[in-house]
Amino acid sequence: MSDTRLSFALEGGLDLPSEGRILLLGAPGDFDAEDLPRERCTVVQRLAPDHAAWERRGWTVTLAPEGEFAAAIVFLPRARDRAEAWIAEANAAAKGGLVIVDGQKTDGIDACLKALRKRTEILGQVSKAHGKTIWFAATDAFADWARGPAQLPGGQWTAPGVFSADGPDPASEALLAALPEKLGANVADLGAGWGGLANGILRREKIAALHLVEADHDALDCARRNVADPRAQFHWADALSWKPPALLDAVIMNPPFHTGRKAEPSLGQAFIDAAARLLKPSGQLWLVANRHLPYEARLAERFRNSDEIAGDSRFKILHATRPGR
Repeated sequence: MSDTRLSFALEGGLDLPSEGRILLLGAPGDFDAEDLPRERCTVVQRLAPDHAAWERRGWTVTLAPEGEFAAAIVFLPRARDRAEAWIAEANAAAKGGLVIVDGQKTDGIDACLKALRKRTEILGQVSKAHGKTIWFAATDAFADWARGPAQLPGGQWTAPGVFSADGPDPASEALLAALPEKLGANVADLGAGWGGLANGILRREKIAALHLVEADHDALDCARRNVADPRAQFHWADALSWKPPALLDAVIMNPPFHTGRKAEPSLGQAFIDAAARLLKPSGQLWLVANRHLPYEARLAERFRNSDEIAGDSRFKILHATRPGR
C-alpha cells in the first residue's frame, strides 16, 4: 500500500521540507496521510469520488495546483502518458524543491524509475508492498513530458490517461450500431468518457436531454469540446451515486471494469445497479461488455427482462427492461 510505503520512506531517508506547501497529485481518497502536515498540504484530485472523499476528510483539495510548493508527491497512475504528464506537472509546481513518485510494480513504477534515471539524479528510493517510493530534486528536465488535451485525426479531443485516448472504442461503436432509433426523451450515458457514445446517441431527434455522467474530470473536459449539442448536460460525478433531475427513459453505457490493472467485474455490476435505480419503471438499459464479463446474472436480478441483442467474439450488447427497485 502506498501509505505504508511512504511512511517507510519517511523513516528511512526521505526528508520532507520543514516549511512550504506540499502537493499531493492523484492521491486516492482513502490514502492514510497521517504522517503528512495537513495544514501545509494541497491535494490535486480530478476523479470525482476521490475528490469528494478528501473533501469529507477536511483536506484542501483542488483540480489543479496553484502557486509554489516545496515538495510534490505523485501517486503513479496506470496510464504511462498520464504518469509522465503528472510528473511534469509536479516538477513545474515544486521548482527548487523535492519531487516524490510513489507507485506499484503493476502500475509501472520500475519502468518509470528507469526513465527518471535517464533525466535526473535519484536522491533515494525504498521498496515495499510490491512498489517503490522514489525522490529527486525538482528539475525542468521533464518539461517535454507535459501533455494536455489533443485532437485525434477524426477531430475528437482526448487527454492523457482517459479511456480510449487513441481513438473511438470498438465496443462503443458496436453498441451505437445496435441501438434503436427511439430511446425516449431523457437519457443518460453513464461513464461517458470523452463523449464517444454521446454524439451517436444524440442523432435521435426525439431525445430532449442526454446526461453525460463521468468521474474523470479530464475526460469530461474533452466531452465538453466534443459534444456541442445543446441537449447534452455534463455531470462531473460518480455514476454510482449520481442522481438525475427525474427518472430516466433510457441508460446507455460501456461501463468500466478495471481498478488499476486488475479486472473487477463488480464495478460493472455496480453500474447495472445504478442504472436500475435511475430508470423509470418503463425504462430501458443498453450496455456493451467484453464477452467474458459475468453481467447476465446481475441483470436478471435487477430487471424483469434482459437478453443479448448483438455481439461478436469480443463483445456482447445487452438490453434490459422493467427495472426493479
